[in-house]
Amino acid sequence: MNKSNFNWFKFNSPRSSYYIYGGILIGFTIWMVFIDSHSLVIHRELNKEIKKLESEKKGLETIIENDRKIVKQLKNIDSLESFARENYGHKKENETIFIIETED
Repeated sequence: MNKSNFNWFKFNSPRSSYYIYGGILIGFTIWMVFIDSHSLVIHRELNKEIKKLESEKKGLETIIENDRKIVKQLKNIDSLESFARENYGHKKENETIFIIETED
């Protein structure tokens, strides 16, 4: 091979090495931000999903806590009967129930 074929590889000045290193740095940055499987874009999307799921978890925990309180109250037979009457329209024999709805 002729030596003239490798002239493009020589660093004639320090300035040309800056361009090569800068190009490598820019390429690496683009790779890490957009292309890689551990990119910043994917991390941002996953963090949004985590925040959404955590807020959903908090809402479900409050619902569970309210349900636990209701179950604890329903262990008493009087409150169980009252709950069944209010929510499911249960009634005793020979009893007439009138439902009165009010506007809120």
